[in-house]
Amino acid sequence: MNIKALLIKFIMCTAVLWIVLGLFYGVPFSDVLITSVFLTVFAYALDVLVLPRVGNVFALMGDFVLAWAGIWILGSFLFPELIPLGTASLIAAIIITIGEVFFHRYMAEEVFDKPPMLEEKVDTKYKGNLQTEFAEEVDIKSAAEAKKKEINVIKSKKRGIHRRR
Repeated sequence: MNIKALLIKFIMCTAVLWIVLGLFYGVPFSDVLITSVFLTVFAYALDVLVLPRVGNVFALMGDFVLAWAGIWILGSFLFPELIPLGTASLIAAIIITIGEVFFHRYMAEEVFDKPPMLEEKVDTKYKGNLQTEFAEEVDIKSAAEAKKKEINVIKSKKRGIHRRR
């Protein structure tokens, strides 16, 4: 487990939740911190398990659903009753998901092992012998005239053979 990546994710979640929930909706910082710890642990586990297997798009969808549902469920137990919990959790989940785009790039570059093919730059230029087939363009009129001459020669030969008999 990469402690630096976990710390980055925790700081990102805490900052977003503190701004959205704390400043705009008046949620106490202790509740923001509890929610942030929960989201960080479960979302990091999701990133480590899912991101390398299914890719960035599906991992982002999973992070969005986890953030939205996690904030909503924890908020129903922790936050004051007077805030619009659905809207607050949706706004926070959207902002967290935008941050996850950059976090996933960091994870791909710094945390996950790179496949052997990607470690070295692969030269995609083909250096082998390339052969090209050449042909002359056919002039349709001259080809048709040549064919007629050929047919006339064949016919005249056949007539000559038939006349000799």
